[in-house]
Order: sequence, then C-alpha cells, then structure tokens
Amino acid sequence: MNTLSTRIDADSEFPPLPIDAWEQTKNTLHLYLQIIGKVRMTLFPKMNHWWHVPLYVSPRGITTRLIAYQNGCFEIEFDFIDHVLVIRTHVGDTARIPLDGLSVAGFYKAVFENLAGLGVRVDIKAVPYDVPFSTTPFAEDRDHAAYDKVYVRRFWRILLGVNSVFETFRGRFIGKSTPVHLFWHHMDLALTRFSGRAAPPFEGGTAADREAYSHEVISFGFWAGDEQVREPAFYAYTYPEPKGLAQEPIEPHDALWNTSAGNSMAYLSYDKVRMSASPEDAMFAFLQSAYAAGARRADWDIEALALKTS
Repeated sequence: MNTLSTRIDADSEFPPLPIDAWEQTKNTLHLYLQIIGKVRMTLFPKMNHWWHVPLYVSPRGITTRLIAYQNGCFEIEFDFIDHVLVIRTHVGDTARIPLDGLSVAGFYKAVFENLAGLGVRVDIKAVPYDVPFSTTPFAEDRDHAAYDKVYVRRFWRILLGVNSVFETFRGRFIGKSTPVHLFWHHMDLALTRFSGRAAPPFEGGTAADREAYSHEVISFGFWAGDEQVREPAFYAYTYPEPKGLAQEPIEPHDALWNTSAGNSMAYLSYDKVRMSASPEDAMFAFLQSAYAAGARRADWDIEALALKTS
C-alpha cells in the first residue's frame, strides 16, 4: 500500500469554511501573517510588482521560503499540522512557538525574541496594514487571541488544493507570470498573468498599487471572505478593464460577473466549487474562462502566450 497517497487522499476533500464559524480565528491568523509577512518584506530584496512581499503554501502550512540574512539565511513557517511557528536557520538552529491561545501581542513578542536569539535583527512597521477589524499596534493587541485548530487546518487544506490547481494553470502560460503566492494584505492566494504591454499610469491609489498595475494583467485568486463578502470565493479581474468584459461568458454555470464596485469582477463561490462533481474541474473552468474573457476583450495574443503541448 502507498502509505503517503492513502494518508493524503483521506484528507484531500475540500471542507466547508463558513466565515461565521471561524471569523475571530481568521482575524487573529491574518494578523499573525502580517507580522511574518512584514519580516519577509523588510529583509527580502525588492522585486518587481511587490513579489518580495507574499508568503507561500507549504506541505505543512505557510512559509516565507528562504530569506538571506548577512552571511546566511533563515525561513519562517507556520506549521498547521503541529500548530507551531517554526524558525529555521542554515546552521540548523530552530525555534518553535506554539500558536494555540497566543494573542497577537504574545505572538509578536515571541517572534522577535526568538529571531533575536537566532541572531536575526529586523525592524518592521508594527501595526496592521489596511485591515478593517484592527488598528491596534501588534505589541498591544491582546484582544485577538482566538485559534481554532480545526478551522486553521481546514483553511490550509483548501489552500493546498487551490495552490495545486493554480500551479497547473500557471504552467499553461508562457508569458510573464507571478508565482502562486499568498498576499498577507487581504490573506488571498493569488496568481497574475501579464500581456507583456505597459498599462496606462494608475490613477490614485498607493505606490504599491502603481507598481502592481504598471503593466496589463489578468489576476486570479481565492480568499476566505471578509466583512463585506461573507463566504470564501474565487475571483478574477482584468486591468485595465476592457470595454464589454462583463458581457463575456464565464464558467462554470454558478460563476458570475460582479459589477457592484464599479468594475467587472468574475466571482465564484467556494461552496459551489466544493459541492461540484469535480472541484478541480470547476476551478479550471473558472480560471480559463475568466482569462479568455479578459484576454479576448483586451486583445492579448492568446495563441502566442499559450503553452504548446505538442
């Protein structure tokens, strides 16, 4: 018997993730991710379109991947199997911080004490970034301390499945593409394709927005929901948005164009995906149809950008 395959298959279904059932845990985890994400952003060499900022799905949770530091390197990983934060260095030193019941203030203190103990000195802007549920500095936040292991594990298991589909979809495109990465701003797993052409200057927004949208893109993502969107969902959008985008067909049949915010966002409920005959096929249909819609309307060279399989 293939033990690894058997164990993975037994835990591979896409579970329900109702936001009301784990919102406090989700918010606490979101702030944890922002703290670790800011460490990576501070120390990792700046990359185009802010690709130095995100985190990544790992076989045990979410990771910074390798971060160079002085003459060595280290990695920080959320381990959602044992529910600990693990800091590893290239010389084999390791620190482990239990996550269960740890307030944001306690987490922040433990992270920076352990980093210092491993010889890593880093300063971050220690306040939440653009989250509506908190403006409290990390070192003072003792209110966010919820940690439901069951729902954290569910979230991670969903990320594993979505990450796999996104990676396969990414491989079918030979143009410039982001990695599949987790942005700790909105806690969404995202992937972006580029046409190769510069976009008109982005009006308003932040410096990060102007850098992110300096070129034409079609972006795809999954997020667990928020204060406005009360369910986990998949999304896709084209920037700059071409005329008539929302008139394009979108799949599967449960997908729709949401234009309530003044732009055309392709939207698909996660619950519709997980309850479908094949969640993977439903995701692929959504990704491909959203890409085709944006690429057709924006006059991308679809054939030249597609991976040739023969």
